Amino acid sequence: MRRLFAILTTTAWTFAFPPVSVHGEAPIALHPANGHYFLWSGKPTILVTSGEHYGALLNLDFDFDRYFETLAKDGLNHTRLFSGTYRELKDSFGIQANTLAPEPNRYVAPWKRSDEPGYHDGGTRFDLSQFDPAYFERLHALMKSAKKHAIVVEFNLFCPLYGKSEWLASPFRASNNVNGIGECPMEEVLTLKHPKIVKIQEDFVRKVVQELNAYDNLSFEICNEPYVKNVPDDWQAQMVRVIHEAQHDLPNRHLVSLNVANGRAKVDNPPGGVSIFNFHYCVPPDVVAMNYALNKVIGENETGFRGPHDVLYRTEAWDFLLAGGALYNNLDYSFSVEHPDGTLDGYKSPGGGSPELRFQLGILKRFLDGFEFVEMKPEPGCISKTSEKLVWQALAKSGEAYAVYFHVPLPNKPKAIEDHLRKGVRSRVTVNLPPGSYKADWLDTKSGKTLRTDSWNQTEKEHEIETPAFDDDIALKIMTNR
Repeated sequence: MRRLFAILTTTAWTFAFPPVSVHGEAPIALHPANGHYFLWSGKPTILVTSGEHYGALLNLDFDFDRYFETLAKDGLNHTRLFSGTYRELKDSFGIQANTLAPEPNRYVAPWKRSDEPGYHDGGTRFDLSQFDPAYFERLHALMKSAKKHAIVVEFNLFCPLYGKSEWLASPFRASNNVNGIGECPMEEVLTLKHPKIVKIQEDFVRKVVQELNAYDNLSFEICNEPYVKNVPDDWQAQMVRVIHEAQHDLPNRHLVSLNVANGRAKVDNPPGGVSIFNFHYCVPPDVVAMNYALNKVIGENETGFRGPHDVLYRTEAWDFLLAGGALYNNLDYSFSVEHPDGTLDGYKSPGGGSPELRFQLGILKRFLDGFEFVEMKPEPGCISKTSEKLVWQALAKSGEAYAVYFHVPLPNKPKAIEDHLRKGVRSRVTVNLPPGSYKADWLDTKSGKTLRTDSWNQTEKEHEIETPAFDDDIALKIMTNR
């Protein structure tokens, strides 16, 4: 990754492109007053979602309009979308009703099918020299539906081939196309070793950049989890260049993200042309503090794989965003072809997701939208201590506004969740605030109801308040009492 940053920062050209309005609507951008957050539709924006497993476009049986309607109902505003250059099969990752694993003959890729039979999962092989108009028609319909429901789409261009199953179904595998392309190990597909494959990839990137240029609800991500299969930095750098060169003469400039690591990593020498640094499985969320000096968006654009319990993903979302992140996406396995409204229950998967979780994430988003968060920064030191063992995160505009979140300690992957949950918690909380008059609202993170309102005059450095009784977690909004 460091080499990638070096490649991009030493190139002769720059990416200093401001967003340009199309029909009066500029694309989502970094907020000019605080690059840790987004500006979209003229408003400071944080992206929050619990979304389907990235197959809404490539799976012809998935009703994306009902899916977006479901997200919007709870006030969620984001989805992550795989482009179709990668797909999965039914045996991939133990995910029941996986939207990334369409039924035979229900997979749509960017390229047209030929007349020659032989595609691994049914139907004819692909012609990688021709784009499929039906694919782009579906892509435009999806983007318009997302816009209608106020959903920002992260368009993920590529994904490494994790194993034999994904390679067997890849259009880049020679037996699945008529172009004689892909006579190589699967580990070399996302590299610069094979110029014919690279040209197909570059042509695709240029095509989607042009097709999607008018949409304001869009960002591009180069590659999902490149670090898992050692996708080389020079290939990623090349795809970043292609995006920005393709946008050069177009009206709009869309944000570009890199998926940096699972867990945490420090970004040294951030590359030009990259505005979002995405991480996966950020428990605890210390990756935000590690990279806060970048003044760019730090996102957790995938989590899950911690078991089925909503509390794990609710607490993870609150922790990450109140640590200063601006994007959170949980993998929600309650979405399927048969349940595009996210009501699949009792499913088998590595993670969770439910209507209840999405409702709770909507509470989180509304809580943050109740602050002028662009003027705030992480300030966990506004809480000195708690009498009960609790974990907390806090955003603050010192002396004026504080968003604080407390929860009981939870391991990353608990073997028995019931051993860690606690009901009726009460804790004395010592706040460390400048002298002044304050008003505080305690929020139930499950219902969205205000549990109690407190007021006090703070004359000393520290002041003790007591929480209402709560189960597992609670949020606190402190404002100057004018």
